[in-house]
Amino acid sequence: MTRLHVPVPLRWSDLDAYQHVNNVAMFRLLEDARITAFWRHEEAAAGEAWPTAILDTGPHATSHTFVAGQQIEYLRPLGFSRTPVRVEMWIGAMGGASLEVCYEVYDGAPGGFPRTGPASGEAPYVKAATTIVVVDAASGKPRRITDDERAAWAEFAGEPVAFRKRG
Repeated sequence: MTRLHVPVPLRWSDLDAYQHVNNVAMFRLLEDARITAFWRHEEAAAGEAWPTAILDTGPHATSHTFVAGQQIEYLRPLGFSRTPVRVEMWIGAMGGASLEVCYEVYDGAPGGFPRTGPASGEAPYVKAATTIVVVDAASGKPRRITDDERAAWAEFAGEPVAFRKRG
C-alpha cells in the first residue's frame, strides 16, 4: 500500500507546559496534512499537485467536507523541531459519501522526503483516524464520492488504523 507523506511544520505555540506538542495542537497538525493532501492548491498549476488533491476549495467550491468523527492515540511525546514532521496518510475505508483518513506521525528528515511511498516502519508518535463526509455545498447534504475521486484515492487505500482495545 502506498501512503502520502505530508510535511507539516511545528510551531512554538504547539507546545504545552511539558515541552511536547499539545493534544489539541496535534489535531491541527493532522488537519493541516489532510487539507494539503485532499484540497487543490495553487502549486497544482506549477505541476506540484498532490495526487489526491482533487477537491476544490474556496467560496465557489461545489463540495465541502464535514468531520464526522476523530480518534487519536498518543504513543509517545513529540517535542519541538525545526524540521517538519512527516504525517503518513492513507484511506482506511471509503463509503458512499465518506472517507476514513488514517494517519501516523513521524520525525521528518532534513532536506525533505518523497511525497508518496510505503510505511516508514519507524515508531510513530501518534496514530489517528478522521471520518470525513463529502457534502454538496448548495444543499449541505452528503453527496456520493465520484468515480474520479475514488480513482484518485484508490492507490492510497489500506487497512484502517488498529487502535488499542479499551477494557
